[in-house]
Amino acid sequence: MDLLATVRIFTRVVERGSMSGAARELEMGQPAVSERIHKLEKFLGTRLLMRSARTLSCTEEGHIFYLRGRELLDAADRAITAVTSQKETLDGSVRIASAQCFGEVVLPWMLLRMREQHPQLRLDVVLNDALVDPVTEGVDISLRLGQLGEGGYIAHPLGQVDRTLVASPSYLARHGSVETPADIRRHLFIRVKGIFGNEHLPLIRADGQLETVPISTAMTTSHWRPMFEMLASGAGIGVLQSPACVAALKQGTLIHLLPQYRIPPFPLHALVQAARPTPPRIRAILDILKSEVPAALKQLKIRWE
Repeated sequence: MDLLATVRIFTRVVERGSMSGAARELEMGQPAVSERIHKLEKFLGTRLLMRSARTLSCTEEGHIFYLRGRELLDAADRAITAVTSQKETLDGSVRIASAQCFGEVVLPWMLLRMREQHPQLRLDVVLNDALVDPVTEGVDISLRLGQLGEGGYIAHPLGQVDRTLVASPSYLARHGSVETPADIRRHLFIRVKGIFGNEHLPLIRADGQLETVPISTAMTTSHWRPMFEMLASGAGIGVLQSPACVAALKQGTLIHLLPQYRIPPFPLHALVQAARPTPPRIRAILDILKSEVPAALKQLKIRWE
C-alpha cells in the first residue's frame, strides 16, 4: 500500500465530507476511494470513519489520524519544495472557490493571468455563494464577499466590490422614475435570496451617513443572472454588483438609480488555510490575485456622482 497516497485520499475524504466528493476531486472512482479507506483501516487496526446513508464523520481515532496525516502531508510538501525551489515553473493543481457573480464576471480575467504566468498549473474553480472555509471544504483559496466569521484561515484583503441600484428604461417609462429614496417602496424589487432579506435597503448619503429605506420584494432568485435578465427586461428595480452591470449601464439597457447615494460595498477577501505553510503554487496565485483584482475592480467601477 502506498501509505502517503492513501493518507492524502483519507484527508481529502474528511475535508470534502464524502467519498464521492473526494473521488471527483482526485479523479478516482468512488469504489477505489472506498477500497483505499478500507485497506487503511485494516492496516491501522481501527475504524477511522463513521458512515451512514447521508453523513460521514470521523471517529475519535479518525480525527487524531486526520490531524497527524495533515501534518505528514504538509511536511512532505515542504520537503518537495526544499529541493525544487529553484525550478522556474510551478506545477500541480490549485482549487479555487469563489462567490458566483464575482467568479463569473471578474475571476476569468484572473484565470487568464494565472495561465499566462504559470502554464503548468492546473486550476480547478468552484462557484458557490455560501461561505467556503478552506480548512473544511478542501480548497486552496476561497474568494469571499461580505463579512467573515471565525475560521482556521488567513484572510487576504483584495478590495471592495461596489453595488448599484438599477432599472431598465422600459420599466421606468411604465412605472415612473425613482427621484428620492422614499420612491423605492412603491416599485417592484427583485433581489437574490439572502440579500436585503429584512426588506430594507441601506443607502450611504453624500455626507457618509447611513439610512435605510423599505423595499417591496416582488421576486427572489438563487443566482444573480436571472435577476440581471429580469431587471434588463423591465420587471422591476434591484441591486447588482457593479462589475456585473457596468457594461449594461454604458449601453443604456440599465439606468443607475439615485446615483447621489451608494449601496454599502462588499469587502472581498482571499482565504487560505492558516494551519500549514502556504505552498509556492498557492502563494503564486495569491500574488496574482493581490496584483490584478484591485485593478480589475477599479476598471469595472461605476462613478459615484
